Amino acid sequence: MTVKTFEDLEVWKHARDLANRIYRLSKSDKFSRDFGLRDQIRRAAVSVLSNISEGYERGGNQEFIQFLFIAKGSCGEVRCQLYLACDQDYISKTDCDEITDFCKKLSIMIHNFIEYLKQSPYKGNKFKKNV
Repeated sequence: MTVKTFEDLEVWKHARDLANRIYRLSKSDKFSRDFGLRDQIRRAAVSVLSNISEGYERGGNQEFIQFLFIAKGSCGEVRCQLYLACDQDYISKTDCDEITDFCKKLSIMIHNFIEYLKQSPYKGNKFKKNV
C-alpha cells in the first residue's frame, strides 16, 4: 500500500484509537470531575495523533522523526496518567492494564517507524526532484 496521506499510516490509526479510548474512559463520573487530570490525559492522547500528522505534513523525514519522538513521549505521558487515574479509583485496574498495554504497543510502533525512517534513503516529499 502506498501512503498518500497521514490517514493512511497504521501508526496514526492506532493513535486515533488511543485518543478515542481516552476520551471515552475520562467521561466517567469520578474521572470527569478531576478537570486537571482529565484535561491533561486528553491533551497527551491528542498530542500523539497530532504530532504524527503534523510531522508527516512537514514533508521531510528529519522533521517527521522529531515529531514522532514527541508523539512517543506523549504516549508515555498517557501511560503515566493512566496509572494515576487507577490509583485514584477513576478507572478500573482492568481498563488501566488494557490501555497501558495498548500504549506500550503504540510506542513500539512509533519507535519502529522512527528506525525505519532513519534507515530509509527517501528524504521526504519536499526533497523530491520535479522531473
